[in-house]
Amino acid sequence: MVPTGAYGTWPSPIDARLAASHDGRPEFLGMVGDEVWWTAPRPTEGGRRALMRRRADGVEESLLPAPWNVRSRVIEYGGHPWAGARRADGSPLVVFVHFADQRLYAYEPDAPESAPRPLTPLSAVGGGLRWVDPQLQLERGEVWCVLEEFTGESPTDVRRVIAAVPLDGSAAGDRAAVRELSDDRHRFVTGPRLSPDGRHAAWIAWDHPQMPWDGTVAMLGEVGEDGPFGAVRPVVGGTDESVAQVDWAPDGSLLFVSDVGNWWELQRIRLEGPGPGPGPRTALCPGRMEEFGGPLWKIGLKWFHPLANGLIAVIHGKGATALGILDPETGELVDAAGPWTEWASTLAGHGNRVIGVAASPRSAYEVVELDTATGRTRVIGSAHDDPVDPVYYPEPQIRTFTGPDNREIHAHIYPPHSPDRIAPDDELPPFVVWAHGGPTGHAALVLDLEIAYFTSRGIGVAEVNYGGSTGYGREYRGRLREQWGVVDVEDCAAVAETLADEGTADPARLAIRGGSAGGWTAASSLTTTDVYACGTIIYPVLDLQSWATDETHDFESQYLESLIGPLAEVPGRYRERSPLQHSDRITTPFLLLQGLDDVICPPVQCERFLAQMAGRGIPHAYIAFEGEGHGFRRAETMIRALESELSLYAQTFGITRPDIPLLELKK
Repeated sequence: MVPTGAYGTWPSPIDARLAASHDGRPEFLGMVGDEVWWTAPRPTEGGRRALMRRRADGVEESLLPAPWNVRSRVIEYGGHPWAGARRADGSPLVVFVHFADQRLYAYEPDAPESAPRPLTPLSAVGGGLRWVDPQLQLERGEVWCVLEEFTGESPTDVRRVIAAVPLDGSAAGDRAAVRELSDDRHRFVTGPRLSPDGRHAAWIAWDHPQMPWDGTVAMLGEVGEDGPFGAVRPVVGGTDESVAQVDWAPDGSLLFVSDVGNWWELQRIRLEGPGPGPGPRTALCPGRMEEFGGPLWKIGLKWFHPLANGLIAVIHGKGATALGILDPETGELVDAAGPWTEWASTLAGHGNRVIGVAASPRSAYEVVELDTATGRTRVIGSAHDDPVDPVYYPEPQIRTFTGPDNREIHAHIYPPHSPDRIAPDDELPPFVVWAHGGPTGHAALVLDLEIAYFTSRGIGVAEVNYGGSTGYGREYRGRLREQWGVVDVEDCAAVAETLADEGTADPARLAIRGGSAGGWTAASSLTTTDVYACGTIIYPVLDLQSWATDETHDFESQYLESLIGPLAEVPGRYRERSPLQHSDRITTPFLLLQGLDDVICPPVQCERFLAQMAGRGIPHAYIAFEGEGHGFRRAETMIRALESELSLYAQTFGITRPDIPLLELKK
């Protein structure tokens, strides 16, 4: 007989160390000949990103030892940090960004005693010249990529262009050897995609105050022997249309993902139309009312990949739920078989093979290969290996709730679950509402050992894709326009209150937690509602006016123009919504977690918030982590953060947990 135990007291084999060691996922796939390469997290190695290689014989290996860290800082969130190819003699060459100094390096992994050699110079301004989304041009002896160059000490003193870097190393000490291919007419650009005939390059650009999910343009330029791109012009897009990806079909037509019809759809333009200029745009899979793209938080994300036979591999769904093969001539779409419910925004292909990164509620993200000739799928890299018996994993429920104004709210509900304990019949479980970051983001339906850490102990989790989340069309994203701190807070509260009203959750033991934009939602919820008994606030935005002026990075420096409203027109709204201005309304315990190297949500906001709370008698704790930025990557950080969060809930909810360090709550 399974013993009875109060919710929250259950024993679990999923400890914080185990959850931390499995944090992160494979990213940024690419093909080097017939080999699959990608980046992978290493939480126990200082949180670095390793460059992985799967050889043709199936052997998986890391190419570079610690401390090499393959990760870009362009727009701070980075993007595709490497490119590889095989030279005429068959040997591989890879160019990558090293996080510590942001220089580009070239490396020949199969050459005896080879070591990475720098291709770009150091810079004393802005943490280095930064590079992302490289494209190797071996016949030209160059690598083309995005250059982010700081021109002053302010985080907004920055320019971005497409540039060509010589592979011979001549630019390693000489900035003048870098050849700029585009001008800096646009604030933001992605890396160029070269047409099959080599005559044109296409890329995406946008400007403040637009974010890339608000409005972008696909740019086209002519490629010459040297010098910058010529005859540069926009092809599609604008301030109210988001183009999320561009690439070329084998026949020379331009493929792109656009949300002009509410959903991000895959479309095509033939450059040679019946009259002067390009032909009309054509939707390749119309009327499906689902997404074929997503938010461009990082440079070089991919939701489709053209195949040599004219077909197109696509990631699609309400969310990125499926990998399919699309026939652009007939519109026929055939999905790959398999258990996966979420596909990351990265794709690669070679011959009949399509490679993606996918996960499910029973498996973490792994590298998956689809053979388009047979339709068979198989895992080929970063294979999921159950660290504990899967009976301890939660069983998610996909639900739609009703919020204010009768609006739909999408959420994933993870009730408490353990094979070792059952709860007393007269007890309802505590629940923690998780608000995802972004806020233009999405909570995926995948195995997350941090969620399992709580559910296997008897604490439920509700992940809310509140209004403003991606995966449900532009209209759903638009619900947060000028409503940040309102719609997100209301939607999370509606889910929590419904769970309580229906008897799924204990109304007296509800908590909220979130990081980044989710940290804002958590803090705002504690200052504007009485729904929650406590909250965990992780590297948050707390002071809108300062964040909108000089306390964040360039990429998001005007994000609040759409989320809150133009600062010059509605300054009172910035004060009215800021948790910092209403800290006196907080009456419940909270935990505040912050990285000291965070330039996106800097620690000074937390420090001002804590100064406001001093002497008010509200139990709280603040833990600041040296060497951590925006998003915790080190195993030791994640262990302490997770155990501290559990201790907060245990103390607030009256749960005894002698197996974790006691979090000291100050007043």
